[in-house]
Amino acid sequence: MKPTLKFILFAALCGCAGGAAAAPASVMVSDCWIRLLPGDLPSGGYFSVMNMSGKPIDLTGVQTDAYGMAMLHQTQSNGSTSKMVMVHKATVPANGTLSFTPGGYHVMLEQPKKPLKVGMSIPFTFTFSDGEQVKAECETKSPATMGH
Repeated sequence: MKPTLKFILFAALCGCAGGAAAAPASVMVSDCWIRLLPGDLPSGGYFSVMNMSGKPIDLTGVQTDAYGMAMLHQTQSNGSTSKMVMVHKATVPANGTLSFTPGGYHVMLEQPKKPLKVGMSIPFTFTFSDGEQVKAECETKSPATMGH
């Protein structure tokens, strides 16, 4: 085989190998924490989702092995009353951030599978409308915590 042909084949193979790399994540979850309530009382999960893509994306689910149920909720206020409503998605704006905070969007966590203590790190998986899944560790904090 001629040296020029060997070089062309080598270059072609190298180029193919580069295509196998995973695409960079378009979303990131940060500042994740859980307001840990005593016993079997439902707890709230809070965090920020940063969308680094040029189009909106929906957070469609949250999973953790530490709780039997993890549901997206939003606190809605109507004058002097507030209520928590389950939502099926939360839209993160293009090139923007959506914060899950007390009094707003949050993850309702029910049925802890084992006793949890303040200061523990709980793994979560966040699922988005494009199929992307992002893993994050969430720290358990005392019920008196109002923010991160």
